[in-house]
Amino acid sequence: MEVFDKFTRPMRDLRISVIDVCNFRCLYCMPPDQDYEFFKNDEKLSPDEFVRLANIFVKLGVQRIRITGGEPLLHPKLNQIISEINEIENLVDLSITTNASLLTEKAPLLKEAGIRRITVSLDSLDPEKFKLMNGGRGNLDDVLSGIDTAIKLGFKELKINTVIEKGINEYQILPLTRYAREKGLILRFIEFMDVGNKNEWNMKKVLPSAEVRKIISSEFELKARESNFYGEVAGRYEFADKKGEVGFISSVTEAFCSSCTRARISSDGKLYTCLFSGRGFDLKTLLRDGSSDQSIAEKICGVWENRSNRYSEERQEALKNPRTHDIVEMFKIGG
Repeated sequence: MEVFDKFTRPMRDLRISVIDVCNFRCLYCMPPDQDYEFFKNDEKLSPDEFVRLANIFVKLGVQRIRITGGEPLLHPKLNQIISEINEIENLVDLSITTNASLLTEKAPLLKEAGIRRITVSLDSLDPEKFKLMNGGRGNLDDVLSGIDTAIKLGFKELKINTVIEKGINEYQILPLTRYAREKGLILRFIEFMDVGNKNEWNMKKVLPSAEVRKIISSEFELKARESNFYGEVAGRYEFADKKGEVGFISSVTEAFCSSCTRARISSDGKLYTCLFSGRGFDLKTLLRDGSSDQSIAEKICGVWENRSNRYSEERQEALKNPRTHDIVEMFKIGG
């Protein structure tokens, strides 16, 4: 079964935020000079509830599930969630995004539980800039050790996600590119986006992907590659010498709303149909009031079929006027 929205976009990808707490305070997500409220225990979904929803979504056509946070490795029952989701029939891919601060310890458990791919958020190889970008928390050596552990364990298509904020870390573009090539990692550069309400975003802080490509091309020849699947958000390039791949996620300058296939579930059980949504649809109440899987599936279909989100395509018009509502914070629904 497949479900389509108002622009005939299928629902094929699901991001599950298993926890909203994070041990970093990255500038573009959770700036360190602000206060945050996190979900109370009774507000959060249980492992069984996460798995139940994952089953329902896969039956509705979802092929790929990514576990996110907050920092998902902080969840005390993460392995149970992953191992049970991994058993779902017809699930094509199960991956996780992490800051890798705990990955040295957790990577073997992720492998055993069934994670197939890991994406690590890493914005700098300069220890001082790393601390600035993550709010003074964590240690770069721990992250690099976690990446090395994942490599040794044989994780395939290990990725690095790097957010470039103009004036802060663009000088890290080439060092990160060299590092990824040396380690055999896939590197993704992400334009700084106006997610949430706290990161003081403005267009002057955005370094367009086209400029990032120019910087990389000053040292390495790049050749465009085709997408792996419909709805893949990164523009893919390979190095001419075949030693690796780099990609660009260009939500600001090259919006990809027209092929977005992503649904998101927050750890308190709300369904969001866009990273820039103001409100989510409450699934937790349905899970706890005795609703059947069929009934919940029908509600999910109704939400997706009425989906008309095109924020990135409409950004410039939207930014002309003050927001009439807050956008959900990224740490509550993942990237």
